[in-house]
Amino acid sequence: MRAEDVAAALSSSRRLRILGWLKDPQAHFPPQVDGDLVKDGVCGLFLARKLRITQASASEHLRILVDLGLVRSKRIKQWTFYRRDERRIAQAKRVLQGSL
Repeated sequence: MRAEDVAAALSSSRRLRILGWLKDPQAHFPPQVDGDLVKDGVCGLFLARKLRITQASASEHLRILVDLGLVRSKRIKQWTFYRRDERRIAQAKRVLQGSL
């Protein structure tokens, strides 16, 4: 993991909001029909709606977070659910601290 990649991923206020919401999904999202908010993650559709952007735009933000490993995705039926990867987030923090 490179500091430049972490900084680029976190340069978007939308991606920072996603990470913040996913830290405590039960406080920010209603219960889901499929998937547990904590165990499985938050449905991408809920994230798009909360951000007030299209699903395609939300998917791009989420792809960046998934590619860096800060967020994990899980498919349930036709939906994709997202949750934080705390180990990778801690690693990203260390990488940023080491580069400053």
